[in-house]
Amino acid sequence: MLTLSPPRIPGLSALAGDYDALLCDVWGVVHDGVAAFPAACEALTKFRAGGGRVVLLTNAPRPSDPIRAQLAELGVPASAYDDVLTSGDVTREILMGRPERAILHLGPARDLSLYDALPIELVDDDRAELVVATGLLDDDVETPVDYRVRLAALARRRLPLVCANPDIVVDRGAKRVWCAGALARVYEELGGEAILIGKPYPPVYEEARLRLAELCGRPFAGLKVLAVGDGLPTDIRGAYGQRLDALFITAGIHGAEFGPLDDPDPKRVEMRLMEEDLAVTAMIPRLAW
Repeated sequence: MLTLSPPRIPGLSALAGDYDALLCDVWGVVHDGVAAFPAACEALTKFRAGGGRVVLLTNAPRPSDPIRAQLAELGVPASAYDDVLTSGDVTREILMGRPERAILHLGPARDLSLYDALPIELVDDDRAELVVATGLLDDDVETPVDYRVRLAALARRRLPLVCANPDIVVDRGAKRVWCAGALARVYEELGGEAILIGKPYPPVYEEARLRLAELCGRPFAGLKVLAVGDGLPTDIRGAYGQRLDALFITAGIHGAEFGPLDDPDPKRVEMRLMEEDLAVTAMIPRLAW
């Protein structure tokens, strides 16, 4: 059940018995880009121990194998999930279906695994037929403004821009950094065409349905699925658009808007949901059992 005035639950255990599977965000819910959240990992592990299935759904612009390795490095145990689905996975499928083969990569070298074994050539600005944005080259110091002139030149050539991570910002530990979604927003402001992949857009949920159905051994239409996330424009809007119940993690990316991180003001949460024309099933400051 979705509501504008979601109850605050003490832990996932209060809802676990009502659901067959979780579609759970990663950054801001399971880790902060620096280290895993032990209580969140424990909650997911216990949900699985009770027979539930967990698919981690992330807007990471890389394929799932590198993300699994990253999760392990950050301290997320394999017991916390059954599968990982990334916007990078879906981006690869979309690139395979497009005619362009000369691609300009906008993003750091760590994202180059996105193109592994694809029949494409990475080229410079002048030779590009298509732009793929995965992030800022150095998100510790750069901002989207630094890319405005370059993006304007690409937009004038009417090159489509595929955004493999529609997040605008994320918190890496205590530092907030810009993501590829911010570049896509500038590109659209400049008159360019941006194709956004990942939450909250439908293609990633189409793949998530297939994976959940396979994991649970029955059609998705018969499953009770709870989306878990901290991002209103991505996790919660995506769940709402897919008519999924949602557990809102309030101490994540929007935490400063609701008062003390571990004691959010329910009225502020309600007002924010109203502003966004969204509804959720329940809220909790941080994912825990």
